[in-house]
Amino acid sequence: MKKFFRFVGFASFIGIFYFGFTTYPKLDLISGFSAKSIASGHFIDNRSQQMIEKGDNDIDMIDLAKNKIEAVGKFAVASVYGLKERKAIYREGLGATLINDDFDVSKPYEVPKRTKLNNNLPFPYGNKEPKASLPIGMDTVFANVDYTKLNVAVANAFDKKNQIKKRTRSVLVIYKDKIIAEKYDSGFDKNSKILGWSMTKSITGTMFGILEKQRKFDIDDPAPIEEWKNDNRKLITTSDLLHMNSGLQWVEDYSTICDATKMLFQAEDMTRVQLEKPTEYKPNMRWNYSSGTTNLLSGILRKQFKTHQEYLDFWYSALIDKIGMNSMVIETDMAGNYVGSSYGWATTRDWSKFGLLYLHKGNWNGNQILDESWIKYTTTPTNTSNGRYGGHFWLNASGHFPDVPRDMYYCSGFQGQMVAIIPSLDLVIVRMGLTEEPEFDFNGMLKGIVGSLKK
Repeated sequence: MKKFFRFVGFASFIGIFYFGFTTYPKLDLISGFSAKSIASGHFIDNRSQQMIEKGDNDIDMIDLAKNKIEAVGKFAVASVYGLKERKAIYREGLGATLINDDFDVSKPYEVPKRTKLNNNLPFPYGNKEPKASLPIGMDTVFANVDYTKLNVAVANAFDKKNQIKKRTRSVLVIYKDKIIAEKYDSGFDKNSKILGWSMTKSITGTMFGILEKQRKFDIDDPAPIEEWKNDNRKLITTSDLLHMNSGLQWVEDYSTICDATKMLFQAEDMTRVQLEKPTEYKPNMRWNYSSGTTNLLSGILRKQFKTHQEYLDFWYSALIDKIGMNSMVIETDMAGNYVGSSYGWATTRDWSKFGLLYLHKGNWNGNQILDESWIKYTTTPTNTSNGRYGGHFWLNASGHFPDVPRDMYYCSGFQGQMVAIIPSLDLVIVRMGLTEEPEFDFNGMLKGIVGSLKK
């Protein structure tokens, strides 16, 4: 019997030691992710805690968290086995922010000034519904579209009854500015705001295109960062940052504790995490995808304005509200910076408007918001990415999706968010969901949609 108790005691010790070595360091990130996800999903999109836990938080280890929503105080808390409790607060206009114990929740804060399109035009150039009440949201029937094939391709992107494999939440197809297919999973519709994750990077990059058009910024100049002026980082240009080939040290691996996870779930000022990293390579020599780089760019944007209010307003007045993406909310960190790497929320239709802006070479219903040269810059592969990446957009130049035109370029986000732009076909495709490659067959979905257009 003594041997048995010794064995049980030893096994318990090993279990506790293993937990402490492998899991405990992650608890801060697990509860942080969960609290932030619960607060954002509930207060931005009115989802129930149960819906968020079964959907957004149904991730290995994240599902260990126990969550609670405080509706009156507008915050959510999460912990794991009662340990490492984290809190995320919601503020109208700024979304949800994961905070630490030092954050002063009573401190006054500024919010962006918003305007809403009220031009009485139908989608996409206004917020009115398409004129005619045809099936699946269509307002025009095109003779060269095989709607049977199209509907099959879109339906195949969704799980059949009782399946949870593809986990698509929405698919929207726009051809020649008209909705030709639109489908939502149960619990979602055209008004549902969905997190784009890294699709937000393309929004951040676009802000530099707007500043360039306004002749207020030159991306080919050295990045305007005071801390880099006396070391080899002074050679890094803003264009290098936009191309993700600055040579700065960075690790982005969401399966473990890394630079990206520590930034998103622990940093007070996310714009400084990449800024403080040393170089590993000379600029323009090695492509390295980095959410820290995008948040550094958000910090550079902030310094282009005299006041914080001007910075907050600029993203909406110069782009988001200007093209009618009125549902969009870009969330901020504790220091008041937009988390341009990851935290943009919008309806599927509003995400598609961003794709249409690029499809039309920066022109929005007669208003040239971006120079055409910016579109060319965005879609030209950086020489270190093997044709996969341009100026804060992903590319199909190397044929990553073999059955899709090579001129396709796209915004891409964690868990399979996509806004695909195919200029040769006058086509924008949006898919929002909870699975990505290889679990979700993007090539198959895109191939089916493209194949429904008769030549």
